Amino acid sequence: MRTVTRPNRAAIWNRFVASDPGLLRLMAGLRTVGAIALTLAVLGMRGAGPSLMVSGAMTAMVATFSIKEKHRGQQAVTLALGLPVAVAAMSLGAVLSNHTLAGDVCFIALIFVAVYCRRYGDRGTALGLIAFQIYFLSLFGGAGYSTLAELCAALVVAFVCSAVVRFGVVAESTERVLKRLRKAFRARVAQLVSVQIDLLDADRDDVEKALDDVRVHTARLHESAMMIQDRLDDGTSDSASASLLQRRVAEAEIAAERLGILILTARSAEQADTLALHLPHAPLPEPGDRLQQRDDTIATLHRDLEALRVLVAGPVTGEHGTGVAQLRNRLLGYREEENLPNAPAAVQDVFRGIGEAARAALGLRLALDGPQDESDDSPETKRSREELDAEDASIAAEEKHDDPHPTGLDRPTTRAAVQVSVGSSLAIVGGELLSPQRWYWAVLTCWVVFLNTSSTGEILVKGYRRLLGTVLGVIAGVILAGVVGNHTWTAFALVLLFIFAMYFTAPVSYVLMSFFVTAMLGLLYTVLNTYSPAVLVLRIEETALGAVCGMVAAVVVLPVQTDRRTDELLAAVLVRLGDVTGAAVEQLSGGIALDLLDRARDLDTALDNLRGSTKPLTHPITPWRARRQTARYIVALLETCAYHARSLAATAELLPYSKSVAADPRLKLAGRRLSHNIDALVARVTHDTGDGVAETGASLAAMLEPQTPDSPRHDRVTGRVLRHLQRLDEGVIGLARPLGVRISTSARKEPARSAAR
Repeated sequence: MRTVTRPNRAAIWNRFVASDPGLLRLMAGLRTVGAIALTLAVLGMRGAGPSLMVSGAMTAMVATFSIKEKHRGQQAVTLALGLPVAVAAMSLGAVLSNHTLAGDVCFIALIFVAVYCRRYGDRGTALGLIAFQIYFLSLFGGAGYSTLAELCAALVVAFVCSAVVRFGVVAESTERVLKRLRKAFRARVAQLVSVQIDLLDADRDDVEKALDDVRVHTARLHESAMMIQDRLDDGTSDSASASLLQRRVAEAEIAAERLGILILTARSAEQADTLALHLPHAPLPEPGDRLQQRDDTIATLHRDLEALRVLVAGPVTGEHGTGVAQLRNRLLGYREEENLPNAPAAVQDVFRGIGEAARAALGLRLALDGPQDESDDSPETKRSREELDAEDASIAAEEKHDDPHPTGLDRPTTRAAVQVSVGSSLAIVGGELLSPQRWYWAVLTCWVVFLNTSSTGEILVKGYRRLLGTVLGVIAGVILAGVVGNHTWTAFALVLLFIFAMYFTAPVSYVLMSFFVTAMLGLLYTVLNTYSPAVLVLRIEETALGAVCGMVAAVVVLPVQTDRRTDELLAAVLVRLGDVTGAAVEQLSGGIALDLLDRARDLDTALDNLRGSTKPLTHPITPWRARRQTARYIVALLETCAYHARSLAATAELLPYSKSVAADPRLKLAGRRLSHNIDALVARVTHDTGDGVAETGASLAAMLEPQTPDSPRHDRVTGRVLRHLQRLDEGVIGLARPLGVRISTSARKEPARSAAR
């Protein structure tokens, strides 16, 4: 029984780890709930009443979730600074509780300062958030002169409890977080290989569903890779270790993604378009018969894909160590053209892709786990280790350059501070008309819709989601209030459960987070004996009012139109794409290029920013259906181009160390047209000129001369590079059409033909 349940438990845990990379959401939820529970316990032992316990619990929540710094020393400093800020905000709220006009003016000033302080990084953001939330708490709890001393004591207890949980009970470190992220990355690679096996097996009617699963897991793998890269500098001992791990993660991601395309191509009558991995409902290639009537080949593919999954996630030591080494030796042999089956070229490419993925898995494991037993290595495995060792020895710290930052009202924090101040002023006026006692809910909603948003469209979508979550939460709050009744500790237990759910679901769904917040507030009103259905209905009204005020402020005051923001980010992605492609082609054609994977990382970051900014355009409720389809198409094309650019960068990184990759001067000619076309797109998007022309001509892949049996092995790799360049060229031309760039079919044909010769 134990031999059955343990693997099942491990599989379930691996799925959970993959769904929450680094357990970041789980740990954040546990840390917040732990701080609140400890605060409630301490205040309960001191005989505090329900009002003080609610204030202490909310303060513990704010003191815990507002601090986002990665190093514990920085967290401790911010937490220590946050206590006097919280005491000052509570005191200010109590002193001005009977002075309505002065209190409102002070609240608006506090809101402006709190938002403006975001320009000073995580610490400024945390202190501003603490100041705002504690002042709001003074309004929510009805702070006054008579209770100020007790409230300040509760604040101290809450901050101390938050520190105890953060640095003791649920202690975290950047190294530990990075370790869990690396484990999650392995789990997600293994899951991607599993769904790729399903794609291999899928019937014609099930191919679309299997491909959807591959898309989802490919996106999740990319998410994990980006999270790891975000933690590298703080979670590794030096820049060389960070660069090494970054390289290995990028190689593993590229190899796993490429394997999916190769499997889809093997199932098809022709080369599969990479866009199929990035655009839902993209046209599937016509089915082929390359794998039909080849049961032995399919069985071998199954065996080797399962072996690859074991290499990624399986053990490397102990009783299974020798078996895993034998699997690795067999798969790495495919890189050296060893034991390839007698099958069509597209099917053989899948086996080569498995070999490349096995090589990436070996490099990833060496970077994560250190040296391993090499006694069972085959000659192919030894060559792969030599290549990896040569790459490792070449890594050195590289100088970083800071991009220029905007100033004045162009700075996002300054603009947001002005907008949220105006919106909050409107919310105060409107909220007072709705309810002189509960007007602050409108201000809170106005504040929240501006958090982590950068355009008018994002604010509109966030306001809609908060209102929807609030309505659903009110319904749940009414039901729970009737069930809980006067059972205070039962209510607090449910509050803790909802707070955990709130933090665990926040990165996934803003609607769910708003639902849990509102349901929790219904329970808190029950604890404070101020609950009534009318109060929760009023919360809906105040929430709607606050969302509308925020939207009005975003549209009228210093607006950042979604189109403008999207164009800025689109231009940034195109510039990064040109940087990566140009540097990779330069090195592959015999020149010198540095920071290839750093450039690829910058491209991925820019693309993630663009993807977030287009959410208002791709949201289901958007009235502009045509724009939604165009935005999805452009983002999908850019994701495809980014994949090919990353692949070029990874191949170029191998150039100095691999015996199978050699420089080819012809590639520089192939890259010229691509560079020109990207520059034309950038000029169009930035409105520098409207006269740019994207040029097409002979296929870049035509540069590859027919191979002979005696051709050097690196010709196959050069062919792969040309295919990546060809797909990039097609993707850039595909972008030219929706962006309104003219296309010329006559220019530059001659250079391409001469290059082919």
